[in-house]
Amino acid sequence: MKKWVKRSIGAALLAVTAVGLTACGSKSASNSDVPTLLMYQIGDKPKNYDTLIAKTNKILEKNAKAKIKIQYIGWGDYTQKMSVIVSSGEKYDIAKADNYAVNAQKGAYTDLTKLLPKYAPTAYKDLDPAYIKGNKVDGKLYTMPINGNVYAQQVVSFNKKYLDKYNIDVSKINSYKDLEDTFAKFHSADKKVLTFSTGPTFHIGSDLDFVIDQDYPFAVNAVNKGKKIINPYNDAKYKETLRTMHDYYQKGYIAKDAATDNTDRPLSGDTWFARQETQGPFDYGDHQLSQTAGQQIVSRPMSPAVKTTAQAGMYNYVVSNNSKNKVKAVKVLGVINSDPELLNGLVYGEKGKAWKYVDNDKRVKLLKGYKENYHSAPWQTGDNNKITLTTDVTDQMIQERKDNIDKSIDSPILGFQFNTKNVKTEMTNISNVMNKYMAGLQTGTSDPDTTIPKMNKELKKAGYDKVQKEMQKQYDEFLKDGKN
Repeated sequence: MKKWVKRSIGAALLAVTAVGLTACGSKSASNSDVPTLLMYQIGDKPKNYDTLIAKTNKILEKNAKAKIKIQYIGWGDYTQKMSVIVSSGEKYDIAKADNYAVNAQKGAYTDLTKLLPKYAPTAYKDLDPAYIKGNKVDGKLYTMPINGNVYAQQVVSFNKKYLDKYNIDVSKINSYKDLEDTFAKFHSADKKVLTFSTGPTFHIGSDLDFVIDQDYPFAVNAVNKGKKIINPYNDAKYKETLRTMHDYYQKGYIAKDAATDNTDRPLSGDTWFARQETQGPFDYGDHQLSQTAGQQIVSRPMSPAVKTTAQAGMYNYVVSNNSKNKVKAVKVLGVINSDPELLNGLVYGEKGKAWKYVDNDKRVKLLKGYKENYHSAPWQTGDNNKITLTTDVTDQMIQERKDNIDKSIDSPILGFQFNTKNVKTEMTNISNVMNKYMAGLQTGTSDPDTTIPKMNKELKKAGYDKVQKEMQKQYDEFLKDGKN
């Protein structure tokens, strides 16, 4: 489960200091067959890191003849610090990829096309094909992706305590337009609680998949296997949803300062009635969301379940091209993404204190020692299929997960990587225009019927037509080659 308000990894960063960036890569004595590999991870270091890594390394030493040392870089600092690490040629072994396609093309990452099948065969074999297709750069694979939420679906999630309190039924809601009666009923009953929580990084769900990301106005219709790159803000259905959002804004369902408001409204709190979330198959419907919130959440779909390049690259492990232990690094990734005991220890915490096996080791029961900051998140650790499930995940939920993956849609641009080298200036100009208008349009603050024409005029001046033409040319080649 990923919230629409994902932690921004690249904005307003402080100047990079030398602290933490001077690690000298893997430590390997000439007499030793068990090197300690340096791995960069994004996020906060678990408070019981020493205990977790010691148990992890026992398994790695046995099965990969290597150990790892994980160096954590904060959410807000990762992009800039990894940029410095890559550009300086600093030695490391494994990392969470940053700017994956660009850095792969620059030669910063090791080509794993042949190494993964050879040295991490189980982990590679068990990958959903969308991960391989979605991560190929110029026909080569430079990553060991984490097998997890291979598709994404936008949902509007409701705080069940308010549904019960005001006797509101949301079972028939399947679009933003369908929210009207529900929002009206709640807003009239309780004006102290925000009806629909949005914010500056909010984006509506749709049938579209975006070539780069939703911050750039280039998309295709994922449901209809679109072959044309379009401006989503000119798409009739997309524009109608923006009109609906503007209507909700005018009626007071959305905060007046939504386009600039960064107020934290925790999932576990009671300051919101509805919010938008992103769900995937390993969220088991609202199960993971409710577990994270510590209260019951009820969600309704706002977009189809689509396998996209963005989802395929949600968490990519890469091996540095400067690593002196490339094969060992691949073996380590193979074990991390295939060994249940190792994964359970990282994502649940210390065995015996945070969790224990039950049902003949087929399930995990969480204990009192399971708490925040004492374990890692599954989506950034390893193959979610290999993590032993908790007792509250039923066989029916597992079957539904499998069925939902089978029913999900492959985006027509899955695996398409746009090369921006001929339009770098125009891309920067377009980004500047979108930064000016996007939050207002997405949150409903701005009237789309008056704002979009202004924005399009500025986009044209910024070089939109040139970028769209170059993008369409590359996409046509992608389609012609049968890579889709």
